[in-house]
Amino acid sequence: MILSCSNISKAFGSTEIIRHASFHIEDHEKAAIVGINGAGKSTLLKIIIGELAADEGEVVISKGKTLGYLAQHQELGGDRSIFDEVLEVKRPLIEMEAKIRRLELDMKHASGDELENMLSVYSRLSHEFELQNGYAYQSEVTGVLKGLGFTEEEFTKPVSALSGGQKTRVSLGKLLLTKPDIILLDEPTNHLDMNSIAWLEGYLTNYDGSVIIVAHDRYFLDRVVTKIIEMDSGNLAVYQGNYTAYSEKRAMIRDAKMKAYLNQQQEIRHQEEVIAKLKSFNREKSIKRAESREKMLDKIEVLEKPAEVNDEMRIRLEPNIISGNDVLTVRDLSKAFGPNHLFNHVDFDIKRGERVAIIGGNGTGKTTILKILNNLLPADTGEIRLGSKVHIGYYDQEHQVLHMEKTLFNELSDTYPNMNNTQIRNILAAFLFTGDDVFKRVKDLSGGERGRVSLAKLMLSEANFLILDEPTNHLDITSKEILEDALNSYTGTVLYVSHDRYFINKTATRILDLTGHTLVNYIGNYDYYLEKKELMTELYASDPSGNQENGAEAGASQTPEGSEVKQDWKAFKEEQARIRKRQNDLKKTEDEIHQLETRDGEIDGLLTREEVFTDVSRLMELNKEKEEIQTRLEELYEIWETLAE
Repeated sequence: MILSCSNISKAFGSTEIIRHASFHIEDHEKAAIVGINGAGKSTLLKIIIGELAADEGEVVISKGKTLGYLAQHQELGGDRSIFDEVLEVKRPLIEMEAKIRRLELDMKHASGDELENMLSVYSRLSHEFELQNGYAYQSEVTGVLKGLGFTEEEFTKPVSALSGGQKTRVSLGKLLLTKPDIILLDEPTNHLDMNSIAWLEGYLTNYDGSVIIVAHDRYFLDRVVTKIIEMDSGNLAVYQGNYTAYSEKRAMIRDAKMKAYLNQQQEIRHQEEVIAKLKSFNREKSIKRAESREKMLDKIEVLEKPAEVNDEMRIRLEPNIISGNDVLTVRDLSKAFGPNHLFNHVDFDIKRGERVAIIGGNGTGKTTILKILNNLLPADTGEIRLGSKVHIGYYDQEHQVLHMEKTLFNELSDTYPNMNNTQIRNILAAFLFTGDDVFKRVKDLSGGERGRVSLAKLMLSEANFLILDEPTNHLDITSKEILEDALNSYTGTVLYVSHDRYFINKTATRILDLTGHTLVNYIGNYDYYLEKKELMTELYASDPSGNQENGAEAGASQTPEGSEVKQDWKAFKEEQARIRKRQNDLKKTEDEIHQLETRDGEIDGLLTREEVFTDVSRLMELNKEKEEIQTRLEELYEIWETLAE
């Protein structure tokens, strides 16, 4: 055990944020802290690192172990370049290297005992330098910066000129390179594109130390963590497994609690009815029985009703008019900012009922496409045609559709003047704004709160074509699940930009990958995209013309031209099928081996018991079973070796 939190409590004023929370982290363990916004996740991290004092309880870190912490927002400054800022983490190695070089020069002019002493120091330093990977520290810095999405051209940029998101990435790079025993990360994926998130997943999964993450990226949590620490209404619960396992267990526990609550309520009602009936008999014996039952009823510890799942926020999106089948047609779309060409000659169509996700790296132009579609930016070339009866509802991540000086109440009442005060308050309440919250100014809201106001306006718009730019930014997991359900039941058409892979996987019916200055089309969700990505990028994104009708399609009727490409495509599909079958056979073999080895161990334990080894027939029976297990295991080991090869 490397970290232990025991009986931690924390309150701000009369609001109790954390109540008697206890958990521990093992060496090399990867854990996530989850909960709705405001549950106290960041507060708990700050208590662990000592930035905040707990009202009660203690945090114990194993002796000699180091902590590294990345907050959500970073304040980096100075004139150092990105590369030099991150390289500063390696200052001890840089100084050691300088000392080694000085010794090399000094040894040329030394002799006798002085030379012997210098050689001894030189040997020790060189050995230490090699142990700390000193000969590769510059390439290590380069690898981390590239992994976090910086290009080599950006390495020379001064830190003072960076955006908040870029500064967070620089700070994350510095933290990873310091290699503390315990890394604590608060929303590390917020400013990363998909490629960088995938890189960080691999880095943290293979990280030699322990990791504690606060994140709302469920795909990321599924791949990195093996323990979930849930914070809910001040209480803390620990679940083993990744996010999906936690979600399933939590649902099962909640169902069991709800069943117990309903059964108890039914029993209470039954007893109350019996008591009332006995009293109605108006006989001394009956009244005594009724009083006895009342005493029993008073002693019952009444169970609290479990909170409804996803009852915090209510979204119902529904168009007021059905559009034509052709919702959007885009032809020959191009956009550049100076010498930076984002995309060239892009064509794509959107049909009614589709939910299309645009994905791609940071800076490729995804948001730019949405802004062009909403007339917020001009295209350099191209034609955009909306279909019959198409009405757009737009959600932008910068919330430019909101008026910063207005109150929430006025924001809705001015946009929808036909709504009365009660209707406006009800809508805002559905998005968690109650009481005097409705008179807050938009400029005073957090990013997540502004997102909820934008969603409220979107819901009221009754649009039949929703264009959404990063709709899940600043939303907690519960709110994301609510939005997923709303979009999946929406009968209109959706086009959105997102880097939330779990959200894309749940909602998208088609993916447009903006890569190589063009759109590559995948007819499926994110899992399908991952399966086909390598092949499709190789086939299409490298096309210098960048001119594919409707984008390059995966899984569509437009089969790639040329017999060689067709054969490659067929061979690729066949190889994928072979790999899946081999993986399934391997897993079945491993499962059977595990079961038999477990049973073999159980038999060994039984054979040591007196009641077994003195019972001849039982002894023979177990020995026979053990022989059969050994024979089968020999067969399975050979099968496993063949499959594994």
